[in-house]
Order: sequence, then C-alpha cells, then structure tokens
Amino acid sequence: MAENSGHRSFLKKFAWLSVAAAVATICLKTVAYFLTGSIGLLSDAVESLVNLAGALMALAMLTVAARPPDKDHAYGHSKAEYFSSAVEGTLIIVAALAIAAASVKRIITPRPLEQIGLGLAVSVGASLINLGVAAILKKAGRKHNSITLEANSTHLMTDVWTSVGVLAGVGAVAITGWLRLDPIVALAVAANIIWSGVSIIRKSVHGLMDTSLPPAEQKKILDILGAYVDKGIVYHALKTRQSGSRRFVEFHLLVPGDWTVREGHRMAEQIEKEIKNTLPEIAVITHLESLEDPGSWEDELY
Repeated sequence: MAENSGHRSFLKKFAWLSVAAAVATICLKTVAYFLTGSIGLLSDAVESLVNLAGALMALAMLTVAARPPDKDHAYGHSKAEYFSSAVEGTLIIVAALAIAAASVKRIITPRPLEQIGLGLAVSVGASLINLGVAAILKKAGRKHNSITLEANSTHLMTDVWTSVGVLAGVGAVAITGWLRLDPIVALAVAANIIWSGVSIIRKSVHGLMDTSLPPAEQKKILDILGAYVDKGIVYHALKTRQSGSRRFVEFHLLVPGDWTVREGHRMAEQIEKEIKNTLPEIAVITHLESLEDPGSWEDELY
C-alpha cells in the first residue's frame, strides 16, 4: 500500500506543470487583451485564471490522495481526486457565465479593436502552451487512472478551443469590420465551456456514488471467471466499484464441498492474482462457499 502512495505522489509534478502553464497563459492572454481590447481575448484570459485555480486544487487533492491508508481511512484517500474534478468543473461553469455576461455588455456597446495582429500572435503562443500541457496531462491521466489529471487536461483543451474560437472571431472582425462578431463568438465559446464543465462534474458525481467499473473492465473480469466456470467452479454476487484511482471487485466463489480449506484458498488466490494482473490497482475480495450447500445461494442477488 505504501508503494501505491508513492506512485500517486509522483503525479503531483503534473499538477505543478499545469500551474506553471496557467501562470504563463494568464500573462500572455492579459497582454493580448490590453493590446486589442477584444472581449473575446478577455474571456480567454479569465478562463486561464480558472485554469490556475483548478491546477492549484488539483495539486492539493493529489497530495491528499497520495496519503497512505490510516485508522480512519482504511481504503486510502483516493476519492479526494473526485473533489478536485468537481470543483474544477464548477469553476469552468462560473468562468463561462462571466464570459457570457461580459459578451452581452459588449454586444450592446461594441468597441473597436486595436493592434489585432500582435494580440493574436501573443494569444496563439499561449494556446500552444496549453495544447502541449493538455496532451501531457491526458496521457498521464489515462496511464495512471487519475480523474484529476484527466479533468485538468479537459479544462486546458477547453481553453485551447476557446482560444481557437476567439482568434477566429477577432480575425473575422478585422476582415469584416463587424464589431459585434467578437462578443457573439465569445458567447458561443461560453456555451461550449459550460458543456465541458457539466461533463466533468457528472463524471465526478458518478465516482463519488461508487459507480461500477466500465463495461470493458467488467468484461475482463467476467472472462477470467468464465474460464474457471468451465472447470466446474461457480461464482455469484459479483460487484465492482471505482474509487478514485483504485478499483474494487468482490464475489462469492463456490467450490466442491469435499475440497479442503487449503484447496479452496489456493483457487481463490489464483483467481485474484489473474484479475490483479489484468487490472492494475484493483482490490479483489472473495468469499469462499460450498457448492453443495443451499445456504450458499441465499445472497445470490446481493
């Protein structure tokens, strides 16, 4: 268990990378806004502030999640990551609403843009930083099964697409001269950001509700158990759940009644080992029962 704690602690370096990227993009996008006066570029800078808050929250929760189990948290602290992603999803929505409010004001009172070329160049540089860091976080999140890093990656990619939309809007204003196009694009970007925020929150809620493992992972477990069913072993009361980076599976294993405890235990250990080799960071709990005992089936549905 201590090994797992050290492994999760390693993930904090990715959160620090996200913090650094957020600070850099805030500076660049703020400069771009002051150069152009674009409400779209301002909305982009505001979202980067949210990125910074989300990155700091991710760092804090990854620190908590890396703690080893203790007396009051026998299953560890991995669920802390869900709080990080839920907060980040909420911050994304708040930022989107702020962007929408600023956009409506600019639609009512349009304002000419200045130094568009230089402002766009600075914003593009900030977007490339976010794109690179988002790719790193996404890869790390999937590899280490971290919802915090996945949410952070999603947030940064949302920022990238926000920037793409804003840049297109500002460019279109420069070409057409229609000033209201800038805030209209910002409104569309805000709607997309809200969708991303809701998706992140939904995933966090599912995790806190102990949702079962994904169908693909459940199938792997069923395939392993199915191979033993062909050998005369029976199982039932199979349950799975996800808790942060950790997985849990439990089931009742029915073996012939004339087997010794040692034989049944060896079979259970063999099955548990196969499941653990197939799905990393999974806790397998088996309950050994007699195949011929009618009482073994009483909790079949639970």
